[in-house]
Amino acid sequence: MASSNFAAGAYAAVQNIGGLKGTPKVQPTQGAAGNNFQSLLSSALDSVGETGRNADAQALSVAAGKANVVDVVTAVAESETALQTLVAVRDRMISAYEEIMRMQI
Repeated sequence: MASSNFAAGAYAAVQNIGGLKGTPKVQPTQGAAGNNFQSLLSSALDSVGETGRNADAQALSVAAGKANVVDVVTAVAESETALQTLVAVRDRMISAYEEIMRMQI
């Protein structure tokens, strides 16, 4: 159940809906490696959001008769691929976290 809440939160953050746009970012307590990882994930989320917005803009352009259908299909395919990649990375992160939690100290 926690993974579905994480996914919903990530999707909402990417789409900037639900009032999450102004929420403060969590600052990691790790050193430079933690900040680099956070910035990597942040840029990946921004990239996925941007491809989704591009696909939406292309769809609106085609509806208005200002764009080619091939451009829309390409934009939607890019958006779908980016989202699938993000979900795969999320699944791997959850799996790694669960594996770490199972380790004996």
